Amino acid sequence: MAAQSPTDPLIALAAITKRYNVGRPSEAEVLHGVDLRVRAGEFVALMGPSGSGKSTLLNILGLLERASSGEYRLQGQAVQSLPDATLTLLRRHTLGFVFQFHHLLPAFSALENVTLPALMGTGRVGRAQEERARQLLDAVGLAGAMDKRPAELSGGMQQRVAIARALVLDPPLVLADEPTGNLDTASSGEVFALLRRMHAERGTSFLIVTHDARLAAQCDRLVELVDGRIARDGPVGPAVAGCSTK
Repeated sequence: MAAQSPTDPLIALAAITKRYNVGRPSEAEVLHGVDLRVRAGEFVALMGPSGSGKSTLLNILGLLERASSGEYRLQGQAVQSLPDATLTLLRRHTLGFVFQFHHLLPAFSALENVTLPALMGTGRVGRAQEERARQLLDAVGLAGAMDKRPAELSGGMQQRVAIARALVLDPPLVLADEPTGNLDTASSGEVFALLRRMHAERGTSFLIVTHDARLAAQCDRLVELVDGRIARDGPVGPAVAGCSTK
């Protein structure tokens, strides 16, 4: 694996395209030459109308799908031609994921859900990994709920567990897909504030897909995707409220 230069961005996309149903009458190109860089320590919002390609772009960034053409470098390493097993390891140690729906295992306690990435990686949870999970649950305000199962937690609390799970292996970058989209306004604000605090305290980079202009306005940088192309990329400002997200 190539060593990352201190000047390399965490993620660097160059001329990324994505086509589905290639060679069929229904062939469609969803992403059209996307260029994007995210550097260490950034807190970035990704916005755009439904159907603009946000989910496809996030799947490519998360190594869940491969681009049809172009170059993707993750921590300086070109990933396009890597075998699936290598991508799985790279994903596990480099990326954390938070989704709109928490995807917690209902039969597992909060603590067990947070340690799940470690369990999936090695088949066991060591003492240090369990202690790390406990520290994270404490950090997200759930020190008294570690033994509770998801059904015993509110929606906001469940999403806090999911955030702790995303951070348990100390990834340099967390990809969050509508992390507050399934929450009421109060819980949404609390969860977003938690993401910002984790960013400030731990230096973790975040790229957050959101339809909520109020939350995007609290990010440091806004990337707007329209019809599979980046239409805007720059510091957050008053123009956020004008983003087309429907």
